[in-house]
Amino acid sequence: MPTMKVIGRYEIKSEIARGGMATVYHAYDPRFERDVAIKVLPQAMLHDPLFRTRFEREAKMIALLEHPAIVPVYDFGEENGQPYIVMRYMSGGSLTGRLSQGPLSLLETAQIVVRLAPALDAAHARGIVHRDLKPGNILFDQYGNAYLSDFGIARSSASSSATLTGESILGTPAYMSPEQVQGDKTIDGQSDLYSLGVLIYHMLVGHPPYQADAPAKVMMMHILQPVPAIRQERGDLPAAIEPFISRAMAKKPFERFTSASELAQNLESITRSVTGVGPLVAQTPTMISSPALRPDFQMPTVNTPGETVVSPDKTSISSPTEVVPLPVPAKRTVTSWSPTAPSTPQPAAPAGGLTVKGERRNLALGLILAVLFMLALALGGGILLWSGFSGRGPLAMLAPATATWTAAPTLPSTPTHKSLQES
Repeated sequence: MPTMKVIGRYEIKSEIARGGMATVYHAYDPRFERDVAIKVLPQAMLHDPLFRTRFEREAKMIALLEHPAIVPVYDFGEENGQPYIVMRYMSGGSLTGRLSQGPLSLLETAQIVVRLAPALDAAHARGIVHRDLKPGNILFDQYGNAYLSDFGIARSSASSSATLTGESILGTPAYMSPEQVQGDKTIDGQSDLYSLGVLIYHMLVGHPPYQADAPAKVMMMHILQPVPAIRQERGDLPAAIEPFISRAMAKKPFERFTSASELAQNLESITRSVTGVGPLVAQTPTMISSPALRPDFQMPTVNTPGETVVSPDKTSISSPTEVVPLPVPAKRTVTSWSPTAPSTPQPAAPAGGLTVKGERRNLALGLILAVLFMLALALGGGILLWSGFSGRGPLAMLAPATATWTAAPTLPSTPTHKSLQES
């Protein structure tokens, strides 16, 4: 297929990957001034209405789910008869890239699973089974948050047919559930839970639980072989991880966890008992060590076997760069965080400024002065009142009124009877 320079209004930057189902481009959206990923159905598939139907259904399924942990779809259209899907550009790479550097820690694995579990439950609640959970379909944004992608072979559990392509079995052999291998027509969300258990095993050990030189042999191992003992591969894992993996990868669907959230809660409980960390409500944000470099973006395609990834010399994709987790503070503080500006220590108090002890000393002195002032006012008021009641000072009118006694007038004496006789 000739190199495309423009798809709709989107300007093509480079071709990222090409597979049997679709070709993925890194493009630029001039309207919103942002990078996007565009998945285009190859011209060779245009004659097959089943491929076209599956391609269009993927866009509708993702738009219908609309979950924070599912790669969002921005647009859908056609260019010269070729349908395309415009999705968010995930610059953090894929889980495949991370696992190429070795297995993950128990904490890192639990963080990814806790974030993706609600997305799976949301899909299952709508009767949608992903059917292709694998490291290539787990993508990361620039902050290290995991996203579920590629619903290209997903289907409704209410569908009566096994697949859109008749009797063929779609999926990736290393992560397929036993019922998916057998082409069970009643496949449901339990199949995704098995694949999630395989993913967890892969993340912790560094390789899938079943490996063989032919895909058909791997598929039969899912049906016939017991679940491998994970602690034989990695002895530093806690003992509780053994029964957890056995239940997640149980051969019979009814013996597995009832939901992805229940599976995630059990893994989180095991992780917290070992690490002592708090609830894993979200992944710890990460920052790119060098803003000039971006991790390679690997958009998955439906058919992993035979997939061809364009070599770096044909594209402008940069090599992966180291992702450095931010330091976790000892105590939680309310602060803002920017992915481009490292945290800096708080500046010291300026010279001559008030220290904490100085502020306390000034506060105590002010309280003492206020108390002394109130006592002085009370004493002065008491003296004024006492003077007033004593009849002195400006409040003399408050003195009580006193009665004034005057001598009675002397009346002339009346001559007695004896005196009149003498006269």
